Amino acid sequence: MSQVLRQRIAHRLAWQQAINDPRREPRNRLPQLRALQSWQARRLADSFTDFLTNPRMRPAAEFFLTDLYGERDFSGRDRDVARVMPLMARLLPDALVAAAADAIGLAVLSHAFDLRMAEALAARAAPDAPVSVDDYGAAYRATGCPRLRRRQIGMILGVGWTLDAAVKKHGVYKLLRASRLPARAAGLSELQGFLERGFSAFDALGGAGEFLEAIGHREREVSRRLFAGHPDPFGLTPAQTRGRGTGGSRARSGP
Repeated sequence: MSQVLRQRIAHRLAWQQAINDPRREPRNRLPQLRALQSWQARRLADSFTDFLTNPRMRPAAEFFLTDLYGERDFSGRDRDVARVMPLMARLLPDALVAAAADAIGLAVLSHAFDLRMAEALAARAAPDAPVSVDDYGAAYRATGCPRLRRRQIGMILGVGWTLDAAVKKHGVYKLLRASRLPARAAGLSELQGFLERGFSAFDALGGAGEFLEAIGHREREVSRRLFAGHPDPFGLTPAQTRGRGTGGSRARSGP
């Protein structure tokens, strides 16, 4: 593992620990936070319906929903990374470790947005009411930061491009399979599972361009509509959910 990659992971893990600590960040205790995350998970599953009904894209869509977008508790995966970073350097190729680093950075930024949106939802006249589309849009606009929202989408795509690149590297699959038993013995099960699910999902795609470009296009359009106060920000037509030569931005910038 390169020194640069090691430092990137260490910095992101420190931020991840800080932002999820309820003593340092009391907004983690807001009941609106869990309600918001559940609402977002359902919305994304609805938005991924076409991917989930496509046999080739279904594994990648499920990986995005459960391991990148969803309500899954990432603390086990991230503790694995923090505890055994030196061992990872011997067990796993940099291409896959970079995917884990990107996923941690994405989790940090996404949680920061969720905390701010939960705070906005808690300030409603009826703070315990179910989250509506109007509530979500108002909280999204109150949170602001359009540039960081674009960065968040770029980071989501970046994890996908990193995994797609790993799939194409000769011998990576054998290394990943060979690391399964040592990883389990070392307490790396969560991280190993994350990487195996991601690798298998993108291997099944046979090329991630169409999938990632479609996600990038529709999520940028949803974000644009939310900031514009569109009455139906998620009701995109089939033509609006297809990429239009976006090139599937491979941005991997992150915290």
